[in-house]
Amino acid sequence: MSKNHRKQGSLSPWLAGLGALAGLAGGWIVYSSRAINHQVFLPEAMDAPRERFLGTRNSRFMNYYADTSAAGRPLVLIHSINAAASAYEMRPLFDHYRGSRPVYALELPGFGFSERSDRSYSYRLYTDAVLDFLADIVQQPADVVALSLGSEFAARAALEEQGWVHSLALISPSGFTMRENKGGSQRASENQFSDFLYNALASPLWSQAFYDLLATRVSIHYFLQQSFEGEVDEGLAYYGYASAHQPGARYAPLYFVSGKLFSPNIREEVYQRLTQPVLVIYDRDAFVSFDTLPTLVVQQDNWYAARVTPTKGLPQFEQLAKTTAALDQFWGKIED
Repeated sequence: MSKNHRKQGSLSPWLAGLGALAGLAGGWIVYSSRAINHQVFLPEAMDAPRERFLGTRNSRFMNYYADTSAAGRPLVLIHSINAAASAYEMRPLFDHYRGSRPVYALELPGFGFSERSDRSYSYRLYTDAVLDFLADIVQQPADVVALSLGSEFAARAALEEQGWVHSLALISPSGFTMRENKGGSQRASENQFSDFLYNALASPLWSQAFYDLLATRVSIHYFLQQSFEGEVDEGLAYYGYASAHQPGARYAPLYFVSGKLFSPNIREEVYQRLTQPVLVIYDRDAFVSFDTLPTLVVQQDNWYAARVTPTKGLPQFEQLAKTTAALDQFWGKIED
């Protein structure tokens, strides 16, 4: 057997594997476009009035839920960012506090019933969304509770226009992983990689099919399981699937998956500069760590931390009583 024949023989399994992979990918693209329902019925995330408004800064239509039957300082709830995010993530807190004070739950652009247009999504857009909501709808200083990456947007809004945020509570926030302060060249390199990854994922040929892989019932349940100590809340899983199967649902999550929604050096540039009282509720989390949180709490008099156990990122679902107790203690302390 000649060298060329031996070489061709050794390549055959690889070529066959690549062909099979291409066939599977092509089949999934066709299945995604023809067989998957991208207009699943989406119920309300809360059993409460839902309103729509046009943001003055980002000129995007956003939706929110509100129960303003009680008096007092408003409570504003901000959900996280992920492939199937929605205001439903904050439902336990909304239901707990409604009737005792005004409670609002905003749906950020690209999620829930808010506008899901094909546009550029960024942490600037989401910060403006929070500011629009506080200034245009709530219209008075509020206690803000934000989840995961939503914490970064809420914190930046609190820093930029301090008068709208009386206090800030961050549940399992990102931005506390131990890492070096990134210089300009490293930031530029990371931005280039994020741009490359986004452009690759957002190709019109396969972006919907790729997102549909992230948004299968199995995938949603798997990722939620990483955030639950015990059983996944089935209502959250059901709503996540429905929310992820709406027209335009893929646009914002692809920016998230590409890493384009995280603020560089959020701890140094935003968290450490906040002057309002700030509470961090945390325990274990599969997606973020809290390495630098103890140091910040020691160094900053306005920062507090409460560990709610046993939880893995969504304490409002698994340990609601402990979570609300931590919030109530925090609010009571800063009012004394």
